[in-house]
Formats: sequence, structure tokens, C-alpha cells
Amino acid sequence: MKTDSRSASIFNIAVIVASLGYFVDIYDLLLFTIVRVPSLKELGLPQNEIDAGAGLLLINIQMLGLLIGGIVWGIVGDKKGRLSVLFGSILIYSVANIANGFVHSINGYVLWRFVAGFGLAGELGAGITLVSEILPKEKRGYGTMIVATVGVSGAVAANLIAKLVGDWRICYFIGGGLGLCLLILRVSVMESHLFNEVRSSTAARGSFFALFTSRQRFFKYLKCMLLGAPTWFVVGILIAFSNKFAKEMNVNGAINPGDAVAFCYAGLTLGDFSSGLISQLWRSRRKVMLLFLVFTGIMVAVYLNMFGAQTWMFYTVCFLLGFSVGFWAIFVTIAAESFGTNLRATVATTVPNFARGMLPLISLLFIQVQHYFTFLQSGAIVAVICIGIAMVAAWKIEETFGKDLNYLEEI
Repeated sequence: MKTDSRSASIFNIAVIVASLGYFVDIYDLLLFTIVRVPSLKELGLPQNEIDAGAGLLLINIQMLGLLIGGIVWGIVGDKKGRLSVLFGSILIYSVANIANGFVHSINGYVLWRFVAGFGLAGELGAGITLVSEILPKEKRGYGTMIVATVGVSGAVAANLIAKLVGDWRICYFIGGGLGLCLLILRVSVMESHLFNEVRSSTAARGSFFALFTSRQRFFKYLKCMLLGAPTWFVVGILIAFSNKFAKEMNVNGAINPGDAVAFCYAGLTLGDFSSGLISQLWRSRRKVMLLFLVFTGIMVAVYLNMFGAQTWMFYTVCFLLGFSVGFWAIFVTIAAESFGTNLRATVATTVPNFARGMLPLISLLFIQVQHYFTFLQSGAIVAVICIGIAMVAAWKIEETFGKDLNYLEEI
């Protein structure tokens, strides 16, 4: 099939919409982390409920929305089309963002965080799938690189806007408004020709359970998911509890977790750009994953040995830690490239959300290990486990660079 020159460009409308959609996605995910404390205080909750109780409930309910949404949107993407997910997910999380700005009770907050999580679950997978199928195989790595780089920078924007605006409700309104504006751009996006070919055939598609009916397909799916474990260990443990780690290491000066998150995501933005670019230059996904995982191990070791460091040095290491796990573009691209057109959206949508879903398990492991080891030792042990399983997965997974995506899974 001859490719339209506009579709062949890495800056086509599909790449732009997917990039901006992921930008708002990450904006909302991080915004909730930033405004959780002031928003719950305004709703009248005591500090113990903010730190645990309702605060933890909101985080878990959002995660539940992400997990359920990942499965639902993935199936919809393979049955109804990639554009159906882009439109539906953007609409739902935009409305949920705006609704979050109007909540006046914890029950309302819980409801709309679930809806937001459900909506947020679909955008990245559908966007990566669409971009991978529209762009020529020699260029699709550049396209997914742009999507991830622009998207992750949404975290930096959320932190900046929250500081400039101050009012948490307005911050939510801004996120919702940005999402609704995206719907206008979405009208110009064309559906993937690979999906259109499958839709006109009798091939079965969008079967989530088909991922578990074949031993080979299941282990390939599992390896794709395990690649994401180090990212959420770094963000969800080392960075989220950076003030506690800093205190344990007697870092000179107080460390603000919000600032640590901002530095980490700034590094992630640069890391996603670099990993995507190196992948294109080396013509390999596996080699780049292994390179960045080795660097992650080095930076975790440096982070856990910041005894007596100055605050600027600690934040610098947070930035470098973020850079080291900036392989989200490669991670999701591998997932999309590893499966046939009739399961591609299901995999590309569920894999990143299930990887996010590993965080509660990683957190539980971290807590349990502390019964036998110190806080710092526990961090090191969990790091070895998360990075180790990701290294094994990267070593065993197939090389997907330049792979022809015009094929189907037998289900």
C-alpha cells in the first residue's frame, strides 16, 4: 500500500494528537499527587486521613480505574478502532478533570478520581498503536519518541502550573480544558489502514483472554510488562519518599518530594527523547533497554549512597534517576510491535497500565522487607529485584526494530 506523504511524516496530526493527549494524561496523574494534600485539607479532612485513610483510598481507587480502563480501552481499540479510544478516553478524563475541580465531598472526589483513572488508561496505548501503524517502520521509533517526550513533560507543566496558579480547582479546570481542546484536533486524524484491513476481515480481534491461552504469547506479554517495573520503583518509592531517604542519609537541608518529582520527570523527559533517538540510531530496542537498565542500576546505587550530600546534589541525582528510567517510549513501543494487529491495541493499552499497577505490589514488598532490614537496605533489595527481572525480560525479549506490523495473532 502506498503511504501518503503526510502520514509518512513524524510530525503528522496523529503524532501531534497522541503527544498532546499523553501530555494531558501525565499532567492529570501528577497533578493529583501535587494537589492531594491542599485539596483534602480544603475538604475538611484531618492530617492522618490525608496521609493515610482517604488519601490512600483516592490513590488506590485511581489505580483501580487505570487497571479496569486499560483492559476495556484495549479491547475497544482492537474491536472498534484506535480513534474510538483516543476520542472516548480524552473526553472522559477531560470531563473527570473538570468535575474534580467542583467536588465538595470525599465521596465525590473518590468517584471522579476513579472516572479519571478509567479515562486516562486508554490514551497512551491507543496513541502509540496508531502512530506505530501509520508511520513507516523506519520512522515509527521517532514518532513514539515524540509522543513519550511531549507526554512526560506534562508532569513538569503540572508542577509549574500548580505553583503559579495556587488554586487546586483551577489546576483541574486547566487540565480538563486542554483535553477538550484536543477533541477538535482529533477530528483530522485518520484511522490506521492496518486496522481497517482487519476490520473488513473475519479475523477475531480484541480478545484479552487470548493473551493467556498460548504459553508463548503469555510469556511474551509478561516480559513486556516486567520491563516497566524499574520506572515505577524509582518514581513510586525512591522519588515519592525522597524526603525519608534524604533524612536517613543525613542530606544537608530539607527535601521536598514535590520538587524531587519535578526533577525526576524533567530527567524522564530527556531520557525518553534520548532512548528513542538512540534506538533509531542503533536500530535496536533491546540494546537500548539493556543500556538504560544498567544506567538505572548505577544511579540507584548512587542515590542510596548520598550520605551528607547538599540538597542541590540530591536533586541532581533525582534528575539523573529520572533520565535513567526514561525508556517509557521504548517500553510501550516494544509492546505494540510484539503483537499482531488484532491484539495490538489490547496489549499496548494494558501493558503500561499493568506496569503502573505493579506499584502497590512493589510498595508492599518494600514494607515487608523493612521488617528485616533498614530503610536504605530495603530500598536496595527491592531495587535489585525490580531491575533484575527487567534485565532478564529485556535479554529474553525479541528484537522488534523495523518489524513488519502487518500480521495477525492466531486466536
